[in-house]
Amino acid sequence: MDHSTHHAATGHGHATWATAVKATLHCLTGCAVGEILGMVIGTALLWGNVPTMILAIALAFVFGYSFTLFAVMRAGLSLRAAVKVALAADTVSIAVMELVDNAIIALTPGAMDAQLSDGLFWSALFGGFAVAFLITTPVNKWMIGRGKGHAVAHAHH
Repeated sequence: MDHSTHHAATGHGHATWATAVKATLHCLTGCAVGEILGMVIGTALLWGNVPTMILAIALAFVFGYSFTLFAVMRAGLSLRAAVKVALAADTVSIAVMELVDNAIIALTPGAMDAQLSDGLFWSALFGGFAVAFLITTPVNKWMIGRGKGHAVAHAHH
């Protein structure tokens, strides 16, 4: 039985916390890279909060998807198949993560106006990612257990 068949046979109803954590960390890493890059670019260009956040969220999706995409393509999938897997696996993860993270930044007094050199900006950002991680991991575990989301990507790892 090859790896993907084995995974398909055992994938439903069973998802370990370790798998969910790994899937969430993959996604979180991409989100963090994209979001920080977006904040740096927006701040460097002296953009306001709204365009900077839009850029940061867009880049979070781009990097979140691309981290999964490269992992899946390394496993031998075509670009077209890999894109489908990445979209299926990461859309919910990234959306939940960005929603939570940006809500925390928006709700932290002064964080939106904090500069990249301010500790407050970074603590709000990483605090947001920490909470997003805690919320997204059980979501991923549930989706993997139902054979959705990251289960799609992990069948190809």
